[in-house]
Amino acid sequence: MLAFFWSREFLLSRSFLWILFLVNFAGTVYGYIWYEGQLAATLNDHPLWQIVFVPDSPTASLFFTVALLYLLFPPQRSYGIARIGRYIIEALAVVCSVKYGIWAVSMIVAGAWQGADLSWQHYMLIASHLGMAFEALLFFRFMKAGVFSLAVATGWLLLNDTVDYTFGVFPYLADELDDDLSAVRAFTYGLSFFSFFAALLVWRFRKKV
Repeated sequence: MLAFFWSREFLLSRSFLWILFLVNFAGTVYGYIWYEGQLAATLNDHPLWQIVFVPDSPTASLFFTVALLYLLFPPQRSYGIARIGRYIIEALAVVCSVKYGIWAVSMIVAGAWQGADLSWQHYMLIASHLGMAFEALLFFRFMKAGVFSLAVATGWLLLNDTVDYTFGVFPYLADELDDDLSAVRAFTYGLSFFSFFAALLVWRFRKKV
């Protein structure tokens, strides 16, 4: 029975994909609402172009939600820009979801370790962000993206990291982590590379099966 729920037949069934799509779409909308305050502050205090780099997790789930559409409605043929666009979106869906899924959980746990109070929303965020990372790696074996597109997507992550910590538009942290910003920055950059290699490992496994 357990093997069935891990099978291609179940995971790629349209009913399950639609459920996954709706869950991720709702999570994406909620995520952008969660960032409402920081988005408004960024618009007031920073150049407009930096707004793109603020909502990390909901943008990651947005990429994954779009990637699910390729599984729900697989194009018969795609060429040129359309094919490249699919590969890049899928790669962004995977590396961004893995990175920000792990990052958010790590920051919540690190803040709690240093005395930050946890509410029910924090536990909800832990569960949902772990789900982001897990589903991305689980479904990458059904996607078309390869090494080059993963490298491009990782370049985006590194650019995001640089903008975040150069211009101060990284996601809000618990007050208890304010004096650990250098460690948080190093961890964030490290997660970008980890996400690439995690996706690459799945890609190599996919090529063998």
